[in-house]
Amino acid sequence: MSHGQVAADKRRSLPNVHITHLNRQTFEALAAGDLAAANAASPVPLTAHFAGPAWRRLWLMRSAQVEKEPASAGWVTGVIWDEQEQLAVGRAGFHGLPDASGMVEIGYAVDPAYRRRGYARAALECLLRRAAREPHVRTVRVTISPDNLASYRLASQYGFVEVGEQCDDEDGLEIIYEIAADKL
Repeated sequence: MSHGQVAADKRRSLPNVHITHLNRQTFEALAAGDLAAANAASPVPLTAHFAGPAWRRLWLMRSAQVEKEPASAGWVTGVIWDEQEQLAVGRAGFHGLPDASGMVEIGYAVDPAYRRRGYARAALECLLRRAAREPHVRTVRVTISPDNLASYRLASQYGFVEVGEQCDDEDGLEIIYEIAADKL
């Protein structure tokens, strides 16, 4: 079975999600752990997990990134929004605008309360569709910890192939996987 067939089979039962992008004020409030302020600025209601300690460092980084480069707000981490349930179930987005070679790196995480329901796959598909229609994107990258078998299995079903490894200051050793945007 081809990668396209696997993706098509899985897509039939995926939740209906989209990525809702956030503004700098929401990032700042989430970085401070202030759920009330985040919800006042967010286009969709967020759960307590978004303002919890596990994701605060990311929100701080995205806040600084959007302050420095406002155009990145439409690319970086947003909310995985379940249309049917009207619920924020996780976060997903690109690490930034396409770089000079046309590469974008994706990242996603699902709130533990909503895992194993297809949300990671649905978010990944949203990101891949966006990358495929952006004329400046030539390569899509994902980095995965060697012990994260679930993420590896998911990425491999979409044709991502290993191209190297890196040591991330926060996450440690990561395997780098990429796919050409024209293969999406």
